[in-house]
Amino acid sequence: MKKIAIFVDVQNIYYTTRQEFNRQFNYKKLWQLISEKGEIIAATAYAIDRGDQKQINFQSALKNIGYSVKLKPYIQRSDGSAKGDWDVGIAIDVLDAAKNADIVVMLSGDGDFDLLLQKIRKEYSVYVEVYGVRSLTANTLIDSADEFHEINEKLLL
Repeated sequence: MKKIAIFVDVQNIYYTTRQEFNRQFNYKKLWQLISEKGEIIAATAYAIDRGDQKQINFQSALKNIGYSVKLKPYIQRSDGSAKGDWDVGIAIDVLDAAKNADIVVMLSGDGDFDLLLQKIRKEYSVYVEVYGVRSLTANTLIDSADEFHEINEKLLL
């Protein structure tokens, strides 16, 4: 049975599905689809913690499905901009998991992950799948995967 590790860039998936479809992503449906391919040995969702009740409920729902949730505080800068970036944390976790997984599944449209996915494919012979909203996913990320899954109606609430 294939060992599968899932990594979700929650902010990216939230904003891209909202922008493209004005709907939310169905994390339970994704879990069901991926679990048909093998054993999920790790599933981590990376999010920003604003501490509001709606977000707490969402994080609870993710945990009930089987995801572990990693949070970073939301930082509002004095100039009005905001910060809350998980890219380095995701990269570290993907590199660690790639040593023990047969398949790495990345949910993001962020092209910054392309080199990471190329590296784990080459150095660990890991099969890489990417899920993203096609029109909002970097071509370099799509090209760095063995398989790209377009987020569409079937994966939305």
